[in-house]
Amino acid sequence: MPEDADARPPGNDADLQWCHDAVQGVSRTFALTVRVLDEPMSSYICLGYLVCRIADTVEDAEHIPADEQARLLRLYDAALDPDDETTIEQFTEAVEPWVPAAEARTDDWEVVAESPRVFRTFESLPADVREAVTPPARELVQGMAMFVERYADTDGLRIQSREELEEYCYYAAGTVGTLITNLVTRGDIDSERRKRLYNTAEEFGLLLQLVNISKDVYDDYTEENNVYLPAEWLENEGVPQDEVVDPANKAGATNVVRRTASHARTYLDDAQTYLETVPTTDGNTLAAWAIPFLLAVGTLRELSANPEDALTGRGVKVSRQEVFAVVGAMTSGGRESLAELREAISRSPYHRVARQAD
Repeated sequence: MPEDADARPPGNDADLQWCHDAVQGVSRTFALTVRVLDEPMSSYICLGYLVCRIADTVEDAEHIPADEQARLLRLYDAALDPDDETTIEQFTEAVEPWVPAAEARTDDWEVVAESPRVFRTFESLPADVREAVTPPARELVQGMAMFVERYADTDGLRIQSREELEEYCYYAAGTVGTLITNLVTRGDIDSERRKRLYNTAEEFGLLLQLVNISKDVYDDYTEENNVYLPAEWLENEGVPQDEVVDPANKAGATNVVRRTASHARTYLDDAQTYLETVPTTDGNTLAAWAIPFLLAVGTLRELSANPEDALTGRGVKVSRQEVFAVVGAMTSGGRESLAELREAISRSPYHRVARQAD
């Protein structure tokens, strides 16, 4: 049990602990975030993330036909709506035929199967917390349903343009930036600081989503039948969208990976501004959000060096040693500023930089 367990919000301890354990299984990045937040914010973010993750799992499920995915997402949105009589049990019953058998179930699908437990725990949180989470979570779900319906004929997303890419990223991650900001601005905060946070919250989310899109091209296509690299960018390179990972198209597709990563970099300054503005109250910590930001900086560095790896099973990622070094730098109260860490990581893996400094 964490040292600050006594500061956790009231409710069923076993359910809340299950939710914390579940986050550790479904997302390495958010697992880090939840671990370095203090209570009660750690539990607020944990539950907010799981509420969104249920929808994300349904949207990514290649074995569910698009029209059924959209129906399930609309039903889930209705269950989230406090003014709708639809219950989470109705969603669970509808999704049950698509949930893999227990022995073949991933951590993601275990969360879907346990949706009533997630909702029960979420509904035990303070009213102002639920009111901060629900609108952006519903916007995320509605956006996912819209995109699934838009590409129902292909049974997989096929982003067409830069504008559509940004639209998708907004629903998938910009809404999460708003969710986080709603939570961390519930207390007293001056109007200028609040305005600066909301002006950069979406950009913080878009940065992280675009980095994921840039690095995960192979997995997105082979595992989920989704291509987020815009068709118009691929067409400029003579690459058919459905042949994005074909080795014959390596040179052209690599150029588009590079272009997408460059687009992600345009959000770095606003994301840094967001982090330098975010209040550290109610259990919020700078480290929780700076860690994914700095790991995104490191991933962009690796994408610059080896963009072609995003088109293969090798993938693009920072090393475990660098992750540990970044977490250590942000949780040990070191002397380096966020700007200094960003600059160092953009040049070289941080565990090497830290060793040299020692």
